[in-house]
This record gives sequence, C-alpha cells and structure tokens, in this order.
Amino acid sequence: MVKPVARVDVKPSLPPSLERLRELAYNLRWTWDHETIALFRRLDRDLWAETGNNPVLMLGRINQDVLQAAAEDEAFLAHLDRVCAAFDAYMAPDARTWYRRHFGEFEKPFIAYFSMEYGLTECLRNYSGGLGVLSGDHLKSASDLGLPLVGVGLLYQEGYFHQYLNADGYQQQSYPLNDYANLPVQQVLKDDGTPLIIEIPIAQHQAKIQVWKVQVGRVPLYLLDTNHPDNPEDIRDLTDRLYGGDRRTRIRQEIVLGIGGIQLLETLNMRPTVCHMNEGHSAFLALERIRIMMKENPGMTFWEAANVCATGNVYTTHTPVPAGLERFGYDLIDEHFAYLWQELGLTREQFHDLGREHMGGFDVFSLPVLALKVSMHANGVSQLHGAVSRTMWQWLFPQVPEDEVPIGSITNGIHIESWISGEMISLFDRYLDPAWRKEPDNPAYWVDVERIPDAELWRTHERRRERLVSFARRRLVEQLRGRGAPQSEVEAASEVLNPDALTIGFARRFATYKRATLLFRDKERLARIVNDPDRPVQFIFAGKAHPHDHLGKELIKEIIKTAEQPEFRHALVFLENYDINVARYLVQGVDVWLNTPRRPNEASGTSGMKVIYNGGLNASILDGWWAEAYDPSVGWAIGAGEEYPQQEWDLQDFIEAQALYNLLEKDIIPAFYTRARDGLPREWIRRIKASMQKLAPVFNTYRMVREYAEEYYLPSHQRFVALSQPDLTRGRAFANWLARVRANWHTVRVERVLVEPQQLTVRDEISVRAFVDLGALKPEDVTVQLYYGSLDSRGEIVVGETMDMQHCCPENPPKSGNVHEFYATLHYSTTGQRGISVRVLPRHDDLTDPIMTNLITWA
Repeated sequence: MVKPVARVDVKPSLPPSLERLRELAYNLRWTWDHETIALFRRLDRDLWAETGNNPVLMLGRINQDVLQAAAEDEAFLAHLDRVCAAFDAYMAPDARTWYRRHFGEFEKPFIAYFSMEYGLTECLRNYSGGLGVLSGDHLKSASDLGLPLVGVGLLYQEGYFHQYLNADGYQQQSYPLNDYANLPVQQVLKDDGTPLIIEIPIAQHQAKIQVWKVQVGRVPLYLLDTNHPDNPEDIRDLTDRLYGGDRRTRIRQEIVLGIGGIQLLETLNMRPTVCHMNEGHSAFLALERIRIMMKENPGMTFWEAANVCATGNVYTTHTPVPAGLERFGYDLIDEHFAYLWQELGLTREQFHDLGREHMGGFDVFSLPVLALKVSMHANGVSQLHGAVSRTMWQWLFPQVPEDEVPIGSITNGIHIESWISGEMISLFDRYLDPAWRKEPDNPAYWVDVERIPDAELWRTHERRRERLVSFARRRLVEQLRGRGAPQSEVEAASEVLNPDALTIGFARRFATYKRATLLFRDKERLARIVNDPDRPVQFIFAGKAHPHDHLGKELIKEIIKTAEQPEFRHALVFLENYDINVARYLVQGVDVWLNTPRRPNEASGTSGMKVIYNGGLNASILDGWWAEAYDPSVGWAIGAGEEYPQQEWDLQDFIEAQALYNLLEKDIIPAFYTRARDGLPREWIRRIKASMQKLAPVFNTYRMVREYAEEYYLPSHQRFVALSQPDLTRGRAFANWLARVRANWHTVRVERVLVEPQQLTVRDEISVRAFVDLGALKPEDVTVQLYYGSLDSRGEIVVGETMDMQHCCPENPPKSGNVHEFYATLHYSTTGQRGISVRVLPRHDDLTDPIMTNLITWA
C-alpha cells in the first residue's frame, strides 16, 4: 500500500440545466419522495439499482452522454422542474409547517437528538436495525413537522456488518468500507475551507474529531468521525464499526457521541436547550452540559448546574431486558473520567454514584441509571414497555408505587412515506383527502379507506406480492451462487415461491427472545400447512444475528437447513443481508407479518407497523406495540398475553407454537382463501381496511414526534429557558431550594391521620385529616396528598389515586415541632374495602415532577 502525497476530490460534471440534481441528491428528502426517486431512476434505471439506490454515486458514474441527452430532453427537464418546485416549497423558510403554525418562527434548532445509529436509506450503512431505523424516521418526521431539531451521531467507516451464509448455512460477516466521497454525506468545513475539527479528552489522549453532515429534509444530522491522521491508531479506529470492539471501545464511542456531540454543537453556536438521549449511549452529554455551565458561571456547584440542566434532558429507553443495558466497570470509568469529576467538583465516589447499579455482588456504572438521574423526562416506547420499565427501575425510587415510577411512554411509529409503496400512495391519493400526507395522524382522513374499491385495493396489493416474489427469487439465486451451490439448486431457486400464495414474512434481529424458529417446533404439521395444494402458504425470513451471538446464528442455520428439505424448498426462503431495501420489499409485499417474541421482551417493534399502510395484516404475540394495537377486526393475536417464568419457557414455546399452528389452520388460511364469486377475499379485505382505518392514524412517527414535542421538548425548552435566561438567578434559586429541601427532608413526618367515618355507604362523604410535622420546611415547600384505592389480597393498595389535601393551619394547640393540619374529603361510588394513606412530596413552581426528586414521606 502506498500513502498518497495529495488528495484530489473529483465531482460529477453536470450540464447547467441539470445542476440542481446535485442539490436533490445531497438532501435525503428523496428517500421518501417517490417523485424524486422516479426522476433519478429515469436517468438510468439499471444504474440506479446497481449503485444501491444512491443518487450521489449514480451521478458520479453515469455516462456523460446520458446526462447530455437528459439536458436536451424536454420531458425530463419538465419532470426536473416539477420535482424542484416541490422541493423548494417544502424547504421554503416560510413553509406552513406544524411547528410554525402553532409556535411561530425560530432562529436555529434548540432540540438536539442523539442516537448511536441512523437508518435513513440503504446506501448509507450507519445503522444495524430497529433503533437506527426509528432514529431515521424520527428525523424525517421532525423535518415534516418543521421542528427546530438537529441530529447528532457517529460516522462509521464500515458501519454494521454485511451478512452472508457459508455452505453450511452459518452466518458470516464482512465489513466493506463506506465510500463517503460517493454518498450523500458532506464534510463540514470552516469558513476558510479547511475541515472543522473538534477536540475532546479520551483517557490520556486529546482526540481530534472530524464532522460530517447529512441533510434530512429540513433537519441537519451531524456525524462525528475519529478517523483523523493525527490520532493514535486506537483512537482512529473508534468509529470503524457500529457496536464493534471491546468494552473500552464502546465507552469511548459513547464519549465521542455524548461529550463530542455537545462540543460540536457549541462549536457550531447551536447550543440546545433540550437534548434527547435515544437510548443511554449518549448519557455522558448530560455531564458535559453541566461542566460547561459550571465553567461559564464560576462558583456554581455541580448540583446547582445539574438541577438546571436536567430540566432540558429527555431520555428514551428501548431495552426491556436487563442484559441489554449498557454498563461499565469502574476501571474504565476511572481511566476516562478522572479529569471530569475534578472539573465537576465531585469526589471519585460521588461520580461513581451517578451511575451506580448493584449487580451480582459488585457495582457497575450504568448509563441508563445516569440518564434517569440527569433527566426530568423519561419514557419507554410502548405502553407495555413503559410498565415493564417502571418495574425494572423501581429500585431507583424505593418509596414510589410502581405505577408512579417517573417513566412514561410514547409508542413508536414509522415514517409512512419512507415505507409505503408508490402504488399504494397513488391509491390513497385517489380516494383519501390529500391532507393524509400532511397530517397522517388525523383519523378523519383514514375513514375514506372505505371508499377504495375492494378490487382495486386487492389488485394493488397483489402486484406488490408479485414483486416481492420476483425480488426473493433473484436474491436467492445470488445467494446460492455465492455459496457455491450446485447449478441445479441455482436453477430451482428461480422457481421458488408462488406469487398467488398466502405469503407470511418474518424479518428482524435474530435475538433468541424473538424466537424466529417457533414456527418449526412441529415440522410435520408445518409441512402439511405449506404443501396444501388448494391453500398453499409460504414464508420469507430475513435478519441478522449479532456477530457474537452464536445462539442467534444457530437459529438462522436451522431455518436454512429446514428450507433445504424437499418438503419446504419451494415455500420457505431466507434472504441474506437484511437491510432497508429488503425490508421495504417485504413490508410492501407480504400478506401477513409474523412476530413471535417472548412477552414482555419486545419494547415496541416497528416492522409490523409498516405493513399497515401496504395492505398487510399482523399476527403477533401480544407484546410491544401490538399489545395496545390488537383488535380482532385488524389482525390476529397468538395467545392471550401470558407471561411465563424462565423455568417454563420450553412449555411456553410448545403452547404458543400450537396456538400459532391453530391460528394458521383455522383463521388465517381460511380467511385468505375464502373467495367471493368475483375471486376477491372479501373478509380479508375488510380486515385490511379496518387495520388502515384504526391503526394508520396512530402508529406513525408524525404522531410520535408530535407527542415528543408537546409532552417533552417544548415544556422542557420553556422550563430550561425560564431557569437559565437572562441569567441563572432563577435556576440557582431553584437548585438552592431543592438542596435545602433535600437536607431537611428527613425531618418531615406524618404524625397521625384521622379518617371519619370508617364505615359508610355508597356516596357518603368521608373526611380525612392529616397532621404533618414539616420540621425545618414550610407548608409552601410541600404537597400533602391523599392516596387511596382498592386493596389486594395482602391488604395493600396496588394502583392508587391521589388527591391534594388542603392546608388548614398549624395544629391548635401547638405541640412540639412544626405540625400543620391538612384535610380532604372523599366519596366512594362502589362498595368494597378501600385503603387510604397520606404522603408528602416537595412542591415548587419550577419542579417538573416531584417524584423525580425521590423525596417522599408516607404516613
């Protein structure tokens, strides 16, 4: 290998009339604008596919004669003008976006969204799976809504691995380099034209970080890259692979994301008021925000700065499985953060306490614990996952009832136009109000799905199934050739699957809890199902196992070996190297999306949401999003939401496999193949329409991001601004109040509670008086609440309701201490035994959620 003495950047030469193609190529709005994609495909359909749907590479490789011919083609130029007009209208500063209509103008983004990965398009391999695709869809909908948001992530030289299978069906990995010179990514330069470089400490090194930018519609996404020639090799290699390397590599990647990300935004003069941590990987950003605030305000303590900064931090957890959380030994913390705890004015032990979690006889530093401690808003990604998360993290809030642990939920969604087929878009445009594109979360626009003729809807879906079968055959031929399969197998692969058969898709990360092979527990029964000559069924699988997950790889191998058996060869296919392109074909073409996780381990899942908009139906365990979406009219449930202890998992798998076979044989297959005289499956089509009408307005990122904005971003922004501007006087006063309350909370106690009467009939009034010793605090420092609800078999209130009690006066005659009387009245509308308690919480106008303080005193 020869090191060059100079670098030359060669760009495509575009005729003047086609110059705007470059602008269109570098803004990823094309990834969800079908008209822009059609424009690029019109230039050279084969080259578009050959370059992996990458317009930048395509423009670099296209024949100049083709470009010149396009420049002289009036029809092409008219198409270009239409696309540019729509692009300009979308990007116009005065565009009437949701944010501008409701909240007015903004100068620069004040919401920063941090994620370890972004799945924006198949050619930009900066993602591994669901978390990245969700992050990409989040940015796209933030763009559609016009949110003042900027994304921050890492730029990986190799990204996630390329999957291929060896002759034995075992997953292998390769790591092709990303050629960023030919991708829709541009390096960020300073005013003098030189690359922008930021520097952060990583252990004993001062790491230099380059910055790249991806424009996602209206939203800029900045990606950090440690591959700088001045860095030592181990630092240069940090951003080689997504989720690669050892624990030291991981913590350093997360330092680059969190601390480097904040430093980048500071350098760009884009200081956010709100930082959204999408998973705990970026939690170190909170410490950097605190450090900067303390540095700019001499004399400010860590806790003063922490309490102000926390109001502007939002944390979303995606992990319902404790083993999936990001934790580090204290050796790595000491190696990387000694300088930081000194600058923060903390001792080593105090710094360790910020993330301390006790596990199996020793302590570790947990990024989720840190994120929960430094954020005023936290949420799971479905209603069920919110409940699971509250159970997981109740130990952090030992005095708080489980249902009140301060972790809410905002259910995930998908960016519709990124995943819906062009044919289905045309159908919706014909029969739905055109505003379905602008406000897809409005149920009124989806009512008109009923107007779509059954025949038209069904033929549209059938065309996509045919394309899926054709795509699967081509991919299978390529896979077998790559594996060195006999020519007879390669030729047979071009005839697998039936474009008219019931097609069921299963594609996701091959983690063991997702139970990809649940379908194979009774292969004889499965063989009878797929080989029914009158009602054939076929399955298409795809997905990657983590390189170190050998059990996941064994699941893939089992599918491959099963597919090689004669009775399954024609009806069972595994597609290698699952990515956004493969996913798009699957969700647009399958009749049923199958999901078999072990409840409650699926945080949300979004793949099944994508079939809603493409005329597919869901059959799933009642886990993740399906637990709240399921209705017998819109799809099928496997089981009834049961949860089993680990020692009974084998029994669970047997029971739920049988439930799946029964569902296929008795419900799904008959519904698909029962046809009216005109050949249409009328009952099936009714389910498709019901699914669209009921689920389409809900499970999209337009609704999801709007909820984040309304419930978290904007309240956090307003509170952070109130505490920090024009100076930090109000913020420091709040922090000092909280410190005083914390220091004196141990003196607060409920002296006694009087309940009269204790036996009553329905609608009688009950009076509750509480006498509370506030110690060194004042009545205005606290809220005293009545806590009441039904009793369980152990005589405990399981899920209670609260009512603020009114302050009456100091107890008369006064006794020792600072005792005050509080009262409330209550009515019961049903009979039975009820429990009543009283609790005391801190109260302040600037306190977001008193439960987050972990200060609570019970009677």
